[in-house]
Amino acid sequence: MRLLLTALTVFAFVPCLAYGQWHPEKPAQYHELPPLREQARLFNEWKDERIARIPALLKKYDIDAWLLSMREHNEDPLWWSLKNATQFAPHRRTVLLFHTNTSSLAGHPNPLVWVDNTGAVWDELRWILVQYAPQRIALNTDRHIAFGGGLAVGEWMELYEQLPQEWMKAVNQPMLAVEYIAARVPGQLSYYRKMQETVWAMIQEAFSARVIEPNITTTVDVEWWFREKIQTQNFSTWVHPRVSVITPQSFPGWAGTEDIIQEGDLLHVDFGVTAMSMNTDTQHMAYVLRTSEGESDAPEGHKEGIKKANRMQDIVLSQMQAGKTGNAVLQASLRQMKAENISGQIYCHPIGDYAHAPGAVMGFTNLPEYVPVLGELPILPNTWYSIELYAYHLVPERNETLRFRLEETVHWVDDQVGWKFVHGRQEALHLIDWQVPSSDGDFFVQS
Repeated sequence: MRLLLTALTVFAFVPCLAYGQWHPEKPAQYHELPPLREQARLFNEWKDERIARIPALLKKYDIDAWLLSMREHNEDPLWWSLKNATQFAPHRRTVLLFHTNTSSLAGHPNPLVWVDNTGAVWDELRWILVQYAPQRIALNTDRHIAFGGGLAVGEWMELYEQLPQEWMKAVNQPMLAVEYIAARVPGQLSYYRKMQETVWAMIQEAFSARVIEPNITTTVDVEWWFREKIQTQNFSTWVHPRVSVITPQSFPGWAGTEDIIQEGDLLHVDFGVTAMSMNTDTQHMAYVLRTSEGESDAPEGHKEGIKKANRMQDIVLSQMQAGKTGNAVLQASLRQMKAENISGQIYCHPIGDYAHAPGAVMGFTNLPEYVPVLGELPILPNTWYSIELYAYHLVPERNETLRFRLEETVHWVDDQVGWKFVHGRQEALHLIDWQVPSSDGDFFVQS
């Protein structure tokens, strides 16, 4: 058994607040990720800065110590936001004890970490707790919030047998995990912005003549093009891309449609990538021009649908104030939509270490007006959110009401500015003009 007493280093970062807007005349660019060794260095810096905030977080919730215990292959979800870059599993039994840097533990590493498969950890943990004498110990035992409920039943039983009963009258405070994982550090934003622009560049290329030829290319073909492209960019896929031809009936949820793409189709993609332990989640729409008929722009009804979805984004962001619950934001947004005669659905969520990260949600597709538990959590500053929604719009050219589905990520700036889009938002359809050659003989990508 080994007690790891490596001190934590705290790094300061300067916030990066540049704000990307929609620039149709300036297509998004692909960005290369740093070498793996540099990614690991950055990851560890960000992790150290985040962990250094935990003592203040414990004091906020009047907690003296936070105890995590897990086994290899059965890790607490919090582990992935605490580990070093070169760790890929919590080996043997891993026990972590966070404290408030007070009393007898002042000056000790935070957390104290044990890696053990002999049971010797318990003698040392008991000795530490006797010296520290915490009054309120938090365990991750929440029944409703996954990120606050990562203590396995077997680990709880082991703790119950090994620790004095007064310490097992533990506090369930899931907001410790929620706030720790959700909060971003400034150094992450510049890299996340490059990730998001790369996602836009993928979408621009996918929704172009480079990839799509009407009457031949299928939506499934485009999905697998995304998967291959994600791989070439050294990203991983957090969810399989879902590419759909939009019809009044199409709202496929966890799958795209299986269609041969035709001229005049309205297309949609929903996908996310993972890199540097950060996730994206993006939805854009495209229109396949009727090039054979001389069409050079999307129908006005399609353009108005995008504008209506953009207005819904504005409404949600105007209501997203730190401290308000997700349900309060959702219901205020729905009232404003009704006042403006806009129909649609909102289902926004936090994003960061996880694509569906901990924190307040604003609607689910199956819970459009009120979400128990997660909807009652407060909106947190210093976080990122996916603004995910759709607007219903009657398209006169088709005499059909369609869903215009958009999703973009926003980041918190400060109390004065509030939220801003990481790389802008889609304000015009990607246009697929499959018969327009570029000067070098290849097809010109219109976006």
